Amino acid sequence: MTAGTTELAQECERLRVENRHLKRAVASHALVDQAIGAVVVLGRIPQDEAWGVLRDVSQHTNTKLRLVAEHVLKFAQGGDLPQPEMDEFRRALDRTRIASRTRP
Repeated sequence: MTAGTTELAQECERLRVENRHLKRAVASHALVDQAIGAVVVLGRIPQDEAWGVLRDVSQHTNTKLRLVAEHVLKFAQGGDLPQPEMDEFRRALDRTRIASRTRP
């Protein structure tokens, strides 16, 4: 292999890795968007507040946001939400509702 061929092979591999990461990010984003919609319906709250609820559940349970989104979607379809996430989901909704009542 020549130096130019090696560089092309390395660039090709770098692009393949980047492509895999981008595909994963797009899929994860779509999953989170769907979960936001589920939280809007379940919690009867606006979309921006639903995002905050998901983020809070993720942070307070030390669970990746993508995984929380998966669990919320399963819950919205009649499945179970892991107990720590359920507890934090309720607390986050309560905090959100209290905050929205105190806004001018």
